[in-house]
Amino acid sequence: MILTKQYRCVHSSSCQCIKGHLSEDVIFLVFQQLNWNPKLIATLSCVCKWFDDFAKRVLWKAFCRARAPKMMLDLQSSGSHSVDGNWRALGKLLIYCSGCTKGGLFNNVHIPGHFVYRTRFSRTSGKSFLLPQCRTDVLYVSDPCEHLDQGDEGDVGFFRGIFKSFSMSKVRKMLIKRGAQLHPTEVCPYCKAKLWSMLQAEMIPQSASCRLGAYDDCIEYYVCLNGHVLGICTLLPLSDSEEVSELE
Repeated sequence: MILTKQYRCVHSSSCQCIKGHLSEDVIFLVFQQLNWNPKLIATLSCVCKWFDDFAKRVLWKAFCRARAPKMMLDLQSSGSHSVDGNWRALGKLLIYCSGCTKGGLFNNVHIPGHFVYRTRFSRTSGKSFLLPQCRTDVLYVSDPCEHLDQGDEGDVGFFRGIFKSFSMSKVRKMLIKRGAQLHPTEVCPYCKAKLWSMLQAEMIPQSASCRLGAYDDCIEYYVCLNGHVLGICTLLPLSDSEEVSELE
């Protein structure tokens, strides 16, 4: 039997992996057989800095490509071999509803974040969240994650998304032109970058509430410096949202 060469962890003198690591190829094949299980990737990242670095460079990238292959091809079609932010942040965005804390981004609403089994992201839906002059930008947005019967807040929906090549987008240029201020304290739950409020910049079109099935004046969302989007809305009752859908 041929044993694979092992590599010592050189990132940390206190690392417990004193006997070295298997090669990256072997670890890659193991996680391929595990269907890129995100919980196991996250667990591996906690072992030491060597594993964390490998997960960021390779495993999260493979997870994203397996979970949303067409979306990943599109996000990278501009010629970049990476995505804005990093692969781990994008992997988390695909499977995690950030929720919100009281006194945070969305004021008095407190709904814990949680993992979601599967979410649909749509480039077509993303157009509804852009002003007409910005609709050449590419934005993928998820269906709302519904949290029903939230007291005075009613039925709350959280949505998330990502821009393609946000640094070159018309949305970013417009935010800067309008002098939009970055949030003084809160950061993106996916990549820890600073956030712009699209509501404060008056850049939320009415078509966004139609797409979400939400009240016009009860939708708010932020975009971070890496182009990750997170937002909240108050959902219409089912019968009303069906009527909105027909009008749209």
